[in-house]
Amino acid sequence: MAKKSHARRSANHQHFDDNNYSTSRHKSRKNQHQRTDDNIVDLKSRSQQLETAYSPPRSPQPLRAKTKSQQEYIHAINTHMLTFGIGPAGTGKSYCAGALAAEALESGRIERIILTRPAVESGENLGFLPGDLDEKFSVYIDAFRDILNERLGAGTVDYCLRHGRIVAAPLAFMRGKTFNSKTFVILDEAQNTSPAQMKMFLTRIGEDCKVVINGDIKQSDIRGPNGLADAVERLQGLPNVYVHEFEREDIVRSGLVRDIIDRYEVPEES
Repeated sequence: MAKKSHARRSANHQHFDDNNYSTSRHKSRKNQHQRTDDNIVDLKSRSQQLETAYSPPRSPQPLRAKTKSQQEYIHAINTHMLTFGIGPAGTGKSYCAGALAAEALESGRIERIILTRPAVESGENLGFLPGDLDEKFSVYIDAFRDILNERLGAGTVDYCLRHGRIVAAPLAFMRGKTFNSKTFVILDEAQNTSPAQMKMFLTRIGEDCKVVINGDIKQSDIRGPNGLADAVERLQGLPNVYVHEFEREDIVRSGLVRDIIDRYEVPEES
């Protein structure tokens, strides 16, 4: 009996020593970790936001025009069935149209947003990008997704994309469709359409839908006649059609962009 008690005390003593050794070794490692070089930075401790994908924070404020020209453009979209927004980059053409579409969807005035543009880039086309059609075309409408994320929230945008409340498709896929009431359609980068493509798109317009066509006539990436310029010339003056032209002075992206455009688009001497 005494032997068993002695063995039990010996085992407990050894267990206690092992715990002490383990604790001291842990403290030693902790001290070693604390003595690491100050140049080593733990990125995880800086911000937990780095662990999640970035999405722009939702703006709680309603859309407000930054310039008088933007205000006229917004008013034109609200009061006309078809609005053309033409002018240089950085004037807010796409942002205003996307924000108004988001507000209309959120308020229930419309049921669907359709985003489209010609799949035209410098030397490339959709076939050079990996993935299925949706993945390929998503590259082309990233700017609009950022706008919608800001106005609606990323979660709402993802839900609407999955359930067909927001539709993004190449212009070529618009053939055969009808833009009916409760639909807000935005054709962006329209300077890269041909007259035939523009005619096909315009003849999709049904009753009481809202259509906005944006582009910069001077920055076409296609050869031959420009569908945007051709449509503006043909349709100007029609009832329920408004053509709004932005100028260089209306650029709100940055003063540098305005200066850059001034250097690239030097007026030709007569």
